Amino acid sequence: MATLANSVRGRGAQSNASGRYESAIREAFDDGWTPDDLEPVQLTTTVTPEKARVIITRNDSPDIGFDQSINPYRGCEHGCIYCYARPAHAYMGLSPGLDFESKLFFKPHAGELLERELAKPTYRPKVIHIGGNTDPYQPQERRLRVTRQVIEVLGRFNHPFSIITKSALIARDLDLMGPMGARNLVRAAVSITTVDRKLARSMEPRAATPERRLQAVRQLTDAGVPTIVMFAPAIPGLNDHELEEVLERAKEAGAIGAGYVALRLPLEIKDLFREWLEADHPEKARKVMSLVRQMRKGKDYDSNWGSRMTGQGPVADMLSRRFELASKKLGLGARWDGLDLSQFRAPPKAGDQLKLL
Repeated sequence: MATLANSVRGRGAQSNASGRYESAIREAFDDGWTPDDLEPVQLTTTVTPEKARVIITRNDSPDIGFDQSINPYRGCEHGCIYCYARPAHAYMGLSPGLDFESKLFFKPHAGELLERELAKPTYRPKVIHIGGNTDPYQPQERRLRVTRQVIEVLGRFNHPFSIITKSALIARDLDLMGPMGARNLVRAAVSITTVDRKLARSMEPRAATPERRLQAVRQLTDAGVPTIVMFAPAIPGLNDHELEEVLERAKEAGAIGAGYVALRLPLEIKDLFREWLEADHPEKARKVMSLVRQMRKGKDYDSNWGSRMTGQGPVADMLSRRFELASKKLGLGARWDGLDLSQFRAPPKAGDQLKLL
């Protein structure tokens, strides 16, 4: 069922409208019988194993910096209201709203599947990105350890990878990533959208606090893992004024680079975001949406290649210019060197005969 906006505690979405592929449409409405002082309910998270045949996903998108990725989870308990992965939950017959952050799926045999794919004689190494869809270090990873399985396999094969998260849990795996960083086999990105704890709690209710994320940047860089910070999404009229401060704090924490992405509102996200904005930030809602449309040719979203990540027009140009100047001033604008593909080796299998020298 759809859920009334004021009935769920500690979640990002305000509702649970039907996904676009469902034959029946469900919408919540207030019929006047709901008490104003109704105690908010606590939504329970469920985690279901997903039977996958392959673990590496490939894409040919011209404005994404990787063509191979691994996503250990579907759905994300962090509950970020702006998450571009929300619409994918509709493919599961579920809502991109509250279902996305409470009905999760994981790939229990991710490590085995990856080992099988990398061991194929026809496999040719390319950098694999972990977390291109949902966060690989969301809270359930502490218990399920699927992402750690994947990194263990990549380490055994000396296979280069990149990873992005907004969780401090990434520091748990520094014993694996630190040595790989020293061999130019890994780089990390930490998403820091705001340094305002109140705003972070509202936008990203179950993600690590901004301070914990900055601490994770420091831990990663101290361990020898090259790390950048992503200011994503940049939301005009809501968090864009923090861009320079976030980059300054990132530099202080040891980040060697930075990036940004303008707010994207495809498919169901536009309605979920507007609903959240009206509920949590009603005094800013009209201005924010006006500025968003000024970046998107008068629409909530424009999916054109080349501009969907940055937007267009004066508002987008100003944001781009500010990022460029701040990055240059702080020394965060350097281009990444490529990770080393030459070290890739399939480890010997149990029972393999040793080669004679």
